Amino acid sequence: MTTSTRYPQAAIEADPKVPVIRITRDFRGTPAQLLKAHTDPELFVRWVGPDSISSTIIDWDVRNGGSWRYVSRDDNGEYRFRGCFHSVSEDKIVQTFTWEEMPDDVALETLWFEDLGDGTTRLHAQSLCDSFESRDGWLASGMETGVNDGYAAIDRLLESGEL
Repeated sequence: MTTSTRYPQAAIEADPKVPVIRITRDFRGTPAQLLKAHTDPELFVRWVGPDSISSTIIDWDVRNGGSWRYVSRDDNGEYRFRGCFHSVSEDKIVQTFTWEEMPDDVALETLWFEDLGDGTTRLHAQSLCDSFESRDGWLASGMETGVNDGYAAIDRLLESGEL
């Protein structure tokens, strides 16, 4: 299923002074529901990435100091990702993110969930990349398709009551 115009698009911004990507997106769900979408491995693989891929969890240890690893597949091949959960709390996740094809490019990601009231939560995500070149490569990769398809899938999980 492809992203429908009925779902909002994420705001994706590059900081001009530091190699950071910032993403914000509102959801009709609670911070606890969004935290669960990001930490429950069975839910995570149902929404992560573009609609054209499927993902499988290899390692998933959600705790302060835990690690994660998954593989995504599409018609063009496999893509492996890994990282560490530095801290996980009720409204915030701090983790690293690495695409295994570029193991020296490690991003530090911080996600936090802002309760806007009335059952709405704003997701804030910030990825601090190793360099401007690395950051700009992410932005040029078409990452917005994966972000927007994935967030629309979270919307569908929320609407269906599965999340």
